[in-house]
Amino acid sequence: MSEDIRTILDEVRRGEMSVDDALLAIRKEPFHDIDFAKIDLHRKVRQGAAEVIYGAGKTVEQIDGIVSAMQKHGEASILITRLSADSAVRLGDKYELHYNEKARAAVIGAMPEPGGIGRIVVATGGTSDIPVAEEAALTAEVLGNEVVRLYDVGVAGLHRLLAHMDELMSASVIIAIAGMEGALASVIGGLVSCPVIAVPTSVGYGASFGGVSALLSMLNSCASGVAVVNIDNGFGAAVMASRINHMNA
Repeated sequence: MSEDIRTILDEVRRGEMSVDDALLAIRKEPFHDIDFAKIDLHRKVRQGAAEVIYGAGKTVEQIDGIVSAMQKHGEASILITRLSADSAVRLGDKYELHYNEKARAAVIGAMPEPGGIGRIVVATGGTSDIPVAEEAALTAEVLGNEVVRLYDVGVAGLHRLLAHMDELMSASVIIAIAGMEGALASVIGGLVSCPVIAVPTSVGYGASFGGVSALLSMLNSCASGVAVVNIDNGFGAAVMASRINHMNA
């Protein structure tokens, strides 16, 4: 059950909110139509996290309209992924915007306090995987998670990964991000007891086929407990990791 609905029901139980007010809060319009976009206002109630703006392919004016509508409906933290630096500068003239150039993502508003069962570890095979990793890490932080970054710990120098066993063994979820042959996910999956979410990246030479080789390797992992998302999809991995990290027993 969404924490928002739980909060409303607790307020009704304590007599701090009337039944009619509670019904009104739950029945608010499910989406807001601004012509070029229909903003899903119920997503936070249904899924525990508000809608995220995918910046690629949208004009600055369109993003501005969506952000403005979300803020009018009470969203305090808004994540925009795949946002160009130029668009970030233009939006920053109007909003309190924090842009992560590596992640190509921006946050408008305050970051939430981290919660959840434990920490999410974001690990990469190489430095070239950091843009995807930063998208994952920033998304997880916006969703209210404590994130530990372990970068450039790939299998070409396995001792680099083994030097961080404390962080790996204490994680509630690990996001393993790698290109080339994508072996990092299998190695981590064979070391830890928590769920591992593998993200293949498009990093690699010609025979990597833009990340397809890493994708197939991760799908064929011999380690149990490894799930795989699409190529370069740091955002999707972070959403899944956050849901795992916020599950009630």
